[in-house]
Amino acid sequence: MRTISRTALLAAILATGTLAGAPVFAQSKVIATVGSDEITEADLAAAEAEIGEDFRQVPEEQRRLAVLSALIDIKVLAAEAEKADLQDDPTVAGQLDFLRDRTLHNAYFEKNGVDAVTDEELKGRYDKEIAALEPREEIHARHILLKTKEEAEAVIGELQNGADFAKVAEEKSTGPSGPNGGDLGFFSAGQMVPEFEKAAFALEPGSITSEPVQTQFGWHVIKVEEKRQAQPPSFEEVKDRIRQLVLRDKYLQLVKEARDEMPVEYVDPEMKSQVEAIESEIKARAGSAE
Repeated sequence: MRTISRTALLAAILATGTLAGAPVFAQSKVIATVGSDEITEADLAAAEAEIGEDFRQVPEEQRRLAVLSALIDIKVLAAEAEKADLQDDPTVAGQLDFLRDRTLHNAYFEKNGVDAVTDEELKGRYDKEIAALEPREEIHARHILLKTKEEAEAVIGELQNGADFAKVAEEKSTGPSGPNGGDLGFFSAGQMVPEFEKAAFALEPGSITSEPVQTQFGWHVIKVEEKRQAQPPSFEEVKDRIRQLVLRDKYLQLVKEARDEMPVEYVDPEMKSQVEAIESEIKARAGSAE
């Protein structure tokens, strides 16, 4: 079969979304050959992991073929590079060594870090993080937003004479929550502008501000409906974030253990000086913390 250039192949895919009704690849071990070199499913999977993102605009059903075409391009030029002995060039050799080390690094962490994480471990870390949280109060409040202080004072008068807060908010509030009776739901410290937050948290449940509260948005009349302790997020809500924390700690532990077994010497004087300065700063911080 004649080799198709990647440019031509991509143009065909993008223009038609298909390649003359080309069949889906059979799940065989060898899927193509380049000269005497075989391309296997494992080779294609590795290429997809590395360069698959470059083909996100290609229709999904043709993406594997596009990656395969790119892999063929890579292999034919790599073969030409070897004929020219480019692998012996110091720069190229250094890049090859780095790519080999990085691949092994990633594979080791995948096996001993990513694949080693269990749901029990994640749940244990979740429980630990939740237990360390400081109690946090949150309030359920409503507000009526008005353009002037005089308008806000008039509304406070109406409310003090028995008017229903939600109905007044629906009729007079200029804020987006007006149609919903001024309901802002529950919020905790740090979620509202400071002036509004200070006034709201100072109120007891069921009470209304006796004076209008000015913010950058206008003049507010605030009512607090309820106060409670904020509920922590559920395990399912933060499971992905907990997994990242666990994986970070596993990575640091694996690196520490590996470095302890393999001594590292900084030969370059400038690098050595920088490392020593950082180590001294870390020791100083540790000493002051004690």
